[in-house]
This record gives sequence, structure tokens and C-alpha cells, in this order.
Amino acid sequence: MMAIFRREIRSYFHSVTGWLFAAFLLLFAGIYTMAYCLGAGYPNFEYVLANISFIFLICVPILTMRVFAEERHRKTDQLLYSLPISLSEVVLGKYLAMLFVLAVPVVILCAYPLILSSFGEVSFKMAYATLLFFFLLGACLLSVGMFISSVTQSQVASAVISLVAMLILYFLSSLATYVSTQAEASLLALALLALVVCAIVWLLTRSKTVSIALLIVLVGGMSCYYGFDSSAFAGLFPKMMEQLSVFDRFYTVVDGVMDLSAVVYYLSIIGVFVFLTVQSLEKRRWS
Repeated sequence: MMAIFRREIRSYFHSVTGWLFAAFLLLFAGIYTMAYCLGAGYPNFEYVLANISFIFLICVPILTMRVFAEERHRKTDQLLYSLPISLSEVVLGKYLAMLFVLAVPVVILCAYPLILSSFGEVSFKMAYATLLFFFLLGACLLSVGMFISSVTQSQVASAVISLVAMLILYFLSSLATYVSTQAEASLLALALLALVVCAIVWLLTRSKTVSIALLIVLVGGMSCYYGFDSSAFAGLFPKMMEQLSVFDRFYTVVDGVMDLSAVVYYLSIIGVFVFLTVQSLEKRRWS
């Protein structure tokens, strides 16, 4: 795993990708720090992090599009399957390398509250807690982008699909306000979501029997429960969208609420998408 990690680190920093990621993040952090903290006189560094979180929409697709899609483009993905290590170690090595690239600018950002403290009073507790959640937010989005890269055939397709996914995650809570709160609408939306889940299962297993059986179980179970208590579905899907928003959980911390459940949520998302990435590679190995 460490060999994969070192190889990926070299590829990121021997090219412009790693340096561009760090420079882009630090550039906007510097601009917003000057505008909010030095210009407007706000001592809240967490506001800077909240306003630059949109950068992940651009940086994450660029960083993750090459993880596995480039391997297939160069026809070197077969080498990954012949390595004397498990695919789990391959995925973890690549993912840890991306986390290292993310950690470089985040560590530099740790100096910002110290610098700002010479101009006024800064809450170090809030600043560094928000930095931690900023890193977790980025790590969560990187795991999503890595999975998308593992199921796409080209870097361009990976970047475009990742960008769409990042945009959906970014505007998820806003989109929830446009979703009907009627019970029938929630049932239909959940059925469509079940269809998407089954499509992912089919991509990973190529088994129509398993996918169709899972779809019948999910949709059938929801329909039975709807017939038993339809009022439970009223406004259910919009609430789920708000709860699933990775950005909203970060903004909660920015507002001063230390929600430890957000840490569990981020780590769960990371675990799920790392697992799905491993399964995607396993499917390709045996196909």
C-alpha cells in the first residue's frame, strides 16, 4: 500500500495537479481572508472556510478524474490487478495520496488564525475545529469522486460526472425546498432512488437477478408501508435530502454548533464509497 501511496504522491507533485490544487485553494483562502477578516474586520476565520467550500466543486473532479480512469486510458490498470497486494490496499493507497494532497493546503491554512490573532482576538477553538471539518468535507467528496473515476472509462467522463455529483451535493438542501411534501411525491422519489441503488448494484455485480430482486424488495417494502401509514411519507424525501447534505453539516459547525454526528456521517460516507470503489475494481478484475 505504501508503494502505491508514494507512487501517487510523486505523480501529483511531479505534475501540476498537486501544486495547482494547493495553489487554487490557498489563492481563494487568501482573497477571502483579506476581504472578510482584514478588510471587513471579522475575526471569524471559519467564515472564510465556509465561503471557499465551493472550490471543492472544481478541485475534486480535477483531482479524482485521473485516479483510475487514467489507468484504463494508459492501459496500465491491468498492472494493478497483478500486484502482490489486495485491491483494498490499492484503493487505500490512492485515496491516502489524495488526502495528503488535500492536507498540504489545509496545514498551511492552520497558520492563518495565528497571523490574524496579531490583528485582534480570534477564537482558535472555532477556527481549528472548522478546519478539521473542512478537511473531512474534502475527504468525503474525494471518496465520491474516486468511486466515479472507478466506474467511468475516460478522464473527461469522470470529471463531468463528478462535477454534476458535486453540484447536486452542494445544492442538495436548496433543491429540497422545491420537492413536494406530499406523501405520494416522497414515495415516487424514494422509488426512483431505489432504482438508482439497484442500477449501482447492477454495475458492480452485472447480475440482473440480484438487481431486480433488490428493486422488488425495496419498492415492495415501501409500498406496503405506504399502504399501512401513508402519513409517514409526508415531507419524508425533502427531510432526507436536507439530512444527507454534506455541505449543510459543515455549515452547522461554522455556525458554532459542534455536531459530532457529522464526524460519524463523514466517516461513514468515506467508508461506503471506498468500499464501493474496491467492489468496482473487483468486478473489473474478474470480468
